[in-house]
Amino acid sequence: MPKRALIRLVRTPEAVQIDLTGKIAGRGAYLHDRRSCWENGLKGALAHALKIELTPEDRERLEAFMETLPAESEETPVSE
Repeated sequence: MPKRALIRLVRTPEAVQIDLTGKIAGRGAYLHDRRSCWENGLKGALAHALKIELTPEDRERLEAFMETLPAESEETPVSE
């Protein structure tokens, strides 16, 4: 999947930030724009990829963003 179709998260000295522009400097990780992917990432894979331990504030902010994402894949029907 192309990077532009994914959501980038960046480790900065202040916090983990959601980088919708793809231009924030720092160690980054990518997640699909689906809630299930974020749920799995927040279980540990995201912290591992960013080489940090998520703070309660980071986790709260990321979970709030996750709630805005679609729960299931919304695939476009293929015409026959």
